[in-house]
Formats: sequence, structure tokens, C-alpha cells
Amino acid sequence: MLIRGWDRGSEQEWRQWLAAGRDFGTLAANGPDGPVLVPTHFLLDADAGEVLLHLAAANPLLAAVRADPRVTLAVTDDYAFAPGRWRGEPYTPTSYYASVQFSCTAELVEDAAGKAAILNRQLAHFQPERPGDRVGPGGAHWALLTGVRGLRLTVRRVRAKFKYDDKKPVELQAEVAERLAERHAATGNPRDAGARAQLLRRMAVRTAGADRSPD
Repeated sequence: MLIRGWDRGSEQEWRQWLAAGRDFGTLAANGPDGPVLVPTHFLLDADAGEVLLHLAAANPLLAAVRADPRVTLAVTDDYAFAPGRWRGEPYTPTSYYASVQFSCTAELVEDAAGKAAILNRQLAHFQPERPGDRVGPGGAHWALLTGVRGLRLTVRRVRAKFKYDDKKPVELQAEVAERLAERHAATGNPRDAGARAQLLRRMAVRTAGADRSPD
């Protein structure tokens, strides 16, 4: 992923973006016959620098991890197509999007207690309203643990990109935001609303920085 200076995301930015409910991404590993990609929910513990998830025992990504534990988890959202006529000369169309990529070292968790611990943390995150739905010895789901494997990903590097024309004048960004709002009203496409929200947020940060008086 190419990241320019003007669209690089800060740690605080990507943390807040993911914490706003973005916990589904694509996990990629290097299989013997080429890359293996798996869409999956995950639990990020940013402070601990790890990602937790589980997969079916038959998932081909697990064999790839055994051969090469280096994996990448990518989360992309708030994307929209921006026609060239919106962006001023030379009227080149582009894609707006936000994307965070984690380069990780994966550890397979195969013992029952370890798998249950990962599942229980995921359950606490995804369905906190049902604290009784936990995996434990003697419980309804304990015997099903043989069919899953846990994955603990240790984060080695995070790369974040928020591509919303920050290299353009803020006045043009404001115009594009209005066009996104108009298109959203006409089509109902939720992606336009998400892209517009990120564009306005980035524009506000730029404006605040320009208005701040030097010390």
C-alpha cells in the first residue's frame, strides 16, 4: 500500500477509527501455492500489540501459517469513487478510502483452554449483552472446540492510510464533501456518507492546524 505524506494516518487516528466498530477484515498468509486470504472478525488489543481470532480447523490459512507465520491483516472502509470533474485540473478520478494494515507474526493456539480463552474474549466483545454465553469445561460448546483453532497475532508494524485529497486545497475538499452528500441523497449509497465523514474530519484537522497560532 502506497502511503503519501499527506494521507498517512497517525496511531491515534487509526485506533479511534477501528474502535468505532471496525472489527472485520481480511487476513492474508503466504501459502505454498500462493497467497491465502480469509475474511474474518477479529479482536484487536492495541495496547498489548496483539490481535485475537479463531478459524475452522480445516481452513487452508492455518497450513500456510504453519509454513510461514508472517501474516497481514487489512481493514478497509469508508471508500467511495471520486469522479475527475469533482477534483479540479487535471480532472483525474480517484478512490477515497481508509485502510489499516497490520503486519504480524501468527501463533497457532491448539489447546482447549487457550482456544476457549480466545473465544471468550471475542464473545465478550461481540455480544457483551450475554455474559452467560461462554465456553468452559462441561458447557454446551466445549466439545466443539476440536473443530476450531485459535490465532494470536503479534503486531510488528501498523500502516494506516486515509486517502481523502489532503493534498488539495481545503476549499476543494469542501466542494467534494457537498458532492458526496448530493450523491448519497440521490442513491442512498452508505459508502458516500462514510467517505464524506472522513473527508470532513481530515479537513477539520488541516484547518485547525492552519489556524493555530505559533507559540
